[in-house]
Amino acid sequence: MVPTSDVMNGKRNLLSKWGLLFIIFSTSSSCAFLHAQDRFRVASYNVENLFDTKDNPEKDDDEFLPKGMMKWNDSKYWTKLRNITRVITAIGEMESPALVGLVEVENDSVLHDLTKRSPLRAQKYEYMCTHSPDVRGVNVGFLYQRDKFKLLGKNEYRVNPPEKNGRPTRNILHVSGRVISGDTLDVFVCHFPSRRDGQIASEPYRMAAAKVLKTKTDSLFAIRSSANILIMGDFNDQPADKSLSVVLGAGSMLGQNISKHQLVNTFLHRLGEKDFGTYKFQGEWDLIDQFIVSGNLLSDSSSISLVKDSPRIFHPEFLQEKDSAYGGFKPFRTNSGPNYLGGFSDHFPIVLDLIVREE
Repeated sequence: MVPTSDVMNGKRNLLSKWGLLFIIFSTSSSCAFLHAQDRFRVASYNVENLFDTKDNPEKDDDEFLPKGMMKWNDSKYWTKLRNITRVITAIGEMESPALVGLVEVENDSVLHDLTKRSPLRAQKYEYMCTHSPDVRGVNVGFLYQRDKFKLLGKNEYRVNPPEKNGRPTRNILHVSGRVISGDTLDVFVCHFPSRRDGQIASEPYRMAAAKVLKTKTDSLFAIRSSANILIMGDFNDQPADKSLSVVLGAGSMLGQNISKHQLVNTFLHRLGEKDFGTYKFQGEWDLIDQFIVSGNLLSDSSSISLVKDSPRIFHPEFLQEKDSAYGGFKPFRTNSGPNYLGGFSDHFPIVLDLIVREE
């Protein structure tokens, strides 16, 4: 007769083996699932005047020099880079965003300092920057991680003013890259003309920018049966304004029978929500930073697809300050006129997640 203790020990050993096999199988399955469906986070951020401290004699950047109106010095500049690093790191949570579009950067030099000389260097970003005719020397930039986005090509498109001798604006940046699914992702980073002369007077300038963007996206739809297009940036117009809804033709993602060759604004259906915006002017929130995607990215059967509820405004408490004039809160900015506040930006960043299925 086998002793009871031996029987019990045998059962324990058997259970342990089955438990170990279950854990191994479960872990392997989970890892395979995670590997096959990688999260791919994207951010867009108007960083508010990321200028270096050196004079560019070809641009009107004098206010951001040590002796300029902003008294912009090395200490303020490196603090600004550390603040941007903090935001990008917080957006990534446990993993850095794969792609980051940056608006209001001066040149390649500031992106080199940000990605190679600030604490952000640990996240191993590569970068690129436009070279626009903007009078102040303002450009858009793009950060990407090479293990998630294999660069295929880069272009920038000039936006001609709608009237002779009109004020030049920022170029539109177009970057193409291959993701782990083997698909090509086309990314556009935009900074449409501002409303400095008033919304009505300046609207033709933004419509001109939207027309250029529309031409380029139409070209992609013509040559690729399933174009994966992601547009981001500061449009200085809200989702329902003419430049985006009419000229670009970006509709709501809640629409019916959305074509894969249609552009969709991921924030249009949220327009009008209380305290929902990326930029606050005289107590009113404006939703001028946006993501626009091709309809193909809304299909769950696509190898790259949008996590439907993921497009959002990123505004943790450390990016906010009390709005003493109008109530509530507002972005904690770097400067208010010539006054240095030491904050982050006058815009909140925006974030979305894609699911990229490995080939």
